[in-house]
Amino acid sequence: MNKENNRRETENLQVQLQRVTHLLSSYKLMAGFVKTQEMPSHELVESLTHRQSLLELQQLLDRLHSADVAHILEALPQEDRLTIWNLVKAEHDGEILLEVSDAVRETLIAAMAGHELVAATGQLDADEIADLAPDLPRSVIDDVFRSLPVEEREQLRAAMSYPEDSVGALMDFDMVTIREDVTLEVVLRYLRRLDELPGHTDQLFVVDRDEHLKGVLPLNRLLVSDPVTEVAAVMSTEMLKLRPDDKAQQAAHAFERYDLVSASVVDVEGRLVGRVTVNAVMDFIREESENEALKLGGLSEEEDLFAPVWKSVRNRWIWLSVNLVTAFIASRVIGVFEGSIEKLVALAALMPIIAGIGGNSGNQTITMIVRALALGQLNLSNARKLFAKEIGVSALNGMIWGSAVGLFAFLIYDSVALGLVMTLAMTLNLLLAGSFGVIIPLLLQKLGRDPAAGSSVMITAVTDSGGFFIFLGLATVFLL
Repeated sequence: MNKENNRRETENLQVQLQRVTHLLSSYKLMAGFVKTQEMPSHELVESLTHRQSLLELQQLLDRLHSADVAHILEALPQEDRLTIWNLVKAEHDGEILLEVSDAVRETLIAAMAGHELVAATGQLDADEIADLAPDLPRSVIDDVFRSLPVEEREQLRAAMSYPEDSVGALMDFDMVTIREDVTLEVVLRYLRRLDELPGHTDQLFVVDRDEHLKGVLPLNRLLVSDPVTEVAAVMSTEMLKLRPDDKAQQAAHAFERYDLVSASVVDVEGRLVGRVTVNAVMDFIREESENEALKLGGLSEEEDLFAPVWKSVRNRWIWLSVNLVTAFIASRVIGVFEGSIEKLVALAALMPIIAGIGGNSGNQTITMIVRALALGQLNLSNARKLFAKEIGVSALNGMIWGSAVGLFAFLIYDSVALGLVMTLAMTLNLLLAGSFGVIIPLLLQKLGRDPAAGSSVMITAVTDSGGFFIFLGLATVFLL
């Protein structure tokens, strides 16, 4: 049922995107028509364009959720994106800036004046402003600080002090705290006086007068328990306590493991300083997954789909240059065996098979290792066992698929020796792929680098050069 709902939501969003694109096309058509007219252009634009296409666009945008508007902005070329952005109501600017990708956010902020950016942050909480802060000009940050009340100013300063991959960067300060010596009836009366509960509130935090966390009161217990009961009698003292300097990845694992909606964040003295909610954790997991996919593909950072050509080139050139070097190495390996290839032309046709299957196998191993590292499942105590297991998998795959390609070579070229060389070369290259598929991400982590960064490019280089050398070397020894 959830899959069906997600499919319908995606289809609906695509319909909205198509509608926006159609209205934008109509607007451009009208604007082009104006230029061909002799009558005053301003009058025609006002009567035809702004009162029709732009008005419909604005009404459509007003009905959409901020996340949906963000998706539409990311799917539009920059010129159209800025046209849509100018139609968004100012009170929604902050929420949309939070939803768009970092690369798109950069283009939107560049198009806004300083006072517009300050106004956009006015609708946000301190923790949300901290998320935008790295992309905002310094002068805007200073103005934002001056515009905030003292308490929120301190919260913003605290939120900005934590690294991006820490719990402190995920936590928010909007939560409900109560005392343990009051009755549930008092708590209920207190809640009714609030305009609304903070989002994703599934529990209230019980603190003493010094803000030390004593326990949590789940809302389901609050609603079903006798109103005259004191909070201390029904609150739970078994709860997850996070620290601001904990790794965000650890918090994500805890939320997944215990099916949490929210969790407390306490300082070293046990005082409640904030909370982490499931929506912040989900955003973190999504961003981490996207970044990992980009790094595996050799992209240095997130890229705007419609970024200028030169900017995209700069984002991609690092690993392309590395790949070029490894390609030269592979070509020189082939060059060493030019004489063998001249004598047996079949080698040139068969050697891409060895390299291609090896690269695919190595990428599979790297994906498993990077995932295990991200989930905290891989450490020194089990690394050797995992290495041995991957070697076993590679050896078995090598024998199975090596036999298949060996049989293929025999049937095509009617040579038993060539088929055996193909089988052995495939087995050895898959063993090489399995070994380096484990070694590369572990080595990168050991050096303090992201295990996913460029691993795919590295393993491809190893399996290409290694595969060519193994196959052509074996062929030279046994066939010529």
